[in-house]
Amino acid sequence: MFRQKFWGTLLLSIPTVIWAPMIQKWFGYSAPGGPAASRWISAVFGTLVFAYGGWVFIRGAAGELKDRLPGMMTREAIDRLHAQGVEVIMMTGDATAVAKAVASDLRIDTVFAEVLPDQKSAKIKEVQAQGKRVAMVGDGVNDAPALVTADVGIAIGAGTDVAVEAGDVVLVRSDPRDVPRIIALSKATYRKMIQNLWWAAGYNIVAIPLAAGVLAHWGVVLHPAVGAILMSASTVIVSINAQLLRGAEL
Repeated sequence: MFRQKFWGTLLLSIPTVIWAPMIQKWFGYSAPGGPAASRWISAVFGTLVFAYGGWVFIRGAAGELKDRLPGMMTREAIDRLHAQGVEVIMMTGDATAVAKAVASDLRIDTVFAEVLPDQKSAKIKEVQAQGKRVAMVGDGVNDAPALVTADVGIAIGAGTDVAVEAGDVVLVRSDPRDVPRIIALSKATYRKMIQNLWWAAGYNIVAIPLAAGVLAHWGVVLHPAVGAILMSASTVIVSINAQLLRGAEL
């Protein structure tokens, strides 16, 4: 919306700047109409600038800042994880009452509160004993053993070096929304692998027997030159299909 109003806002800003008393004083000139005109022109056009484009900009900036607040980012990340069918567990050393209040606000499924640093690995193993695969997200020295114990350790790039070294995946940004993006990317990559595997296997399952003359009795023979072309085409198709991963929605 602000981009659409940019040029109009710019045009309205020109008289605002030219007749502004402070600008005239700085640059040593007098605008037409004298001091009286400078007062009302600058005030009127300044008000128009704010009403036309300024308020839209402020609302947009406020919404952008609100979306990027840590609490909003975490809530969005948890909602995405739930949409992906992932159970979210919070493990913290804080008091139980505080942990439950935060979990209720963020809609976290399970809470492990008052967990000491040396107990985090045991909690991970406890969840794994239930037949669940665990991805642990952490950034501190105390999280390193748990990151190693988890099936997938996700370290925050802005965290300690020990945690980064212990993690299987490192998030360059301190954005919790990257966690569901990792899962989405891994699923999309796996789908591409299966698609390419079936394409390559299907081509060989059909082309090799034809090239060997299995159906020659019925007049179906794959010429070696055609087989070479199909092999090259298969490689190209697999490569193009892999490149389509760039367009995956994360």
